Amino acid sequence: MKAVVFDAHGAVDAMQHRDAPDPVPGPRDCLIRVRAVALNGFDPMILRGIPGLKTPLPMTPGADIGGEIVGLGAEVDRAKWKIGDRVTVIPNQDEGMVGETLRGGASEYFATGERYLLPLPDEVSFVDAACLPVAYGAALRMMEARGQLRTGEKVLILSAAGGVGVCCVQLAKAAGCEVVACASSADRANRLKDIGADHVIDTSTQNYVTEIHRLYGKPRTRGGGGVDVIVNYTGGDTWAECFRALTLNGRLLTCGATAGYDPKTDIRYIWSFEFNIIGSNGWTREDQIELLRRVAQGQLKPIKHCVLPLARFKEAMTDLIDRKVFGKAVLTP
Repeated sequence: MKAVVFDAHGAVDAMQHRDAPDPVPGPRDCLIRVRAVALNGFDPMILRGIPGLKTPLPMTPGADIGGEIVGLGAEVDRAKWKIGDRVTVIPNQDEGMVGETLRGGASEYFATGERYLLPLPDEVSFVDAACLPVAYGAALRMMEARGQLRTGEKVLILSAAGGVGVCCVQLAKAAGCEVVACASSADRANRLKDIGADHVIDTSTQNYVTEIHRLYGKPRTRGGGGVDVIVNYTGGDTWAECFRALTLNGRLLTCGATAGYDPKTDIRYIWSFEFNIIGSNGWTREDQIELLRRVAQGQLKPIKHCVLPLARFKEAMTDLIDRKVFGKAVLTP
């Protein structure tokens, strides 16, 4: 089969689209013909190498997979699965994370345990299915199970143009919130309006804290001003900075730290404004099923930056690294 493979950590040029051994399914595994696979923000990090995280080499990226079953292990439940079934993969597995510590699905075929498969509704395409698990799953858990968004709340979403961000915008709007979305270019900011943002901020020319003060006033320790909820999974310099935009008893939601996990902070804001800092880690099987249901019923839209043949993976990865992706970059083997 053909697959995207890198034998050593490095830059995009370390990756090749080449022949690779076909996966051999175990007794309880299904062999999947991959029809679509999406990239995520952690793919460039895995490519470069994360200190302390052991990545099997040679490595294939791609955690989010949509495809069809073409082979069944000897012990697979035939009453549940059959050849030709349309499926999506649950990538956060007991043995590790697909595309991170387990080889990913940027290949023509992928084998995984039957317990990590979900049936794909007829209304959900392979490409749409590949957009969902990691980014949309993280967003759903963070915004609803952990963040408990309420109608009428003001929500600020930093780095809203990526896979997690575009889902957060849709979820917040569906919950009846007033949504302020940030992006690093005017074009991406304007596209956020198209998916429901009430206000957009181009952080390449505007300071989002200043804009929040302009829209809602400066937060005060006795109440008023600022936003009720801030979504910040970038960390880095934005961590303490965003405190100045959050209202009294506001909620700060985080599910990552793409710009740095050990930023300077200012604890005075946390106690003075009685902030609630809420972490969210991954998503559940039930979350992924719920995402499929909402997409099938037209309640949630997977936003695609591009859909490219697998052989053009370098273009998609380069756009991801250069922060040009709006939504999800999807590859079709």
